[in-house]
Amino acid sequence: MHLLVVNPNTTASMTEKIDAAACLAASPGTTVDAVTSTMGPVSIEGYYDEVFAVPGLLLEIARGERAGAQAAVIACFDDTGLDAARAMAKIPVVGICEAALSLAAFVAQRFTVVTTMERSRVPIEHLVRRYGMAERAKVRAADIPVLSLEDPSSGATRKLEAEIERAIEEDKAEAIVLGCAGMADLAASYQHRYGLPVVEGVGAAVRQAEALVALGLSTSKRGSYASPVSKPYSGLFENFARVEVLETKR
Repeated sequence: MHLLVVNPNTTASMTEKIDAAACLAASPGTTVDAVTSTMGPVSIEGYYDEVFAVPGLLLEIARGERAGAQAAVIACFDDTGLDAARAMAKIPVVGICEAALSLAAFVAQRFTVVTTMERSRVPIEHLVRRYGMAERAKVRAADIPVLSLEDPSSGATRKLEAEIERAIEEDKAEAIVLGCAGMADLAASYQHRYGLPVVEGVGAAVRQAEALVALGLSTSKRGSYASPVSKPYSGLFENFARVEVLETKR
């Protein structure tokens, strides 16, 4: 099985971390191709960054599908561009937020998502409601920039840990969901440290993508995710008018 995992920001070091988590979760015989977007912001922190990350994400998914990927994972907890990617692609596309929340629901009645910046908390709360988890999940922000997770001297992990500890104490969380792809390498150690399930979205999404491929399921093209209507696009987005050639316009 061939899975594509796309980091929709342009920070290659974060992709390396995502790749490691994806490969660790993948089944024997699954090949993971983790790629970094070549256009857009270095990190995605809020609605503004998200908009400019989507075009590069779509380019990578189109290219990966043409190269033989059987499913794609969007490795940003905002599920950046998920609806657009599902409309564009013929292969199934999984977002790490939706995957992590659904997996957490299997192992806990109440759980808390701990994310990075306060500006990212509200978008994730919207996703929690969209995915039907509002009565079960709370969202907290540790007030750490995404890229600080790449710097061991930044103190980011200590702030993250303090927020996890507050979630356990104040929210009575039965599980923790790590709300950023850049936290993927911390899940196993935190699960051991805190003695409760800790879910990271990259691994959750990889396993769910594998299940979709194994079951022969892909995104419905009736209604909401119908393929885009062919029409002219202008200016910088001229090449997005034909999704079948996006992968050649890098």
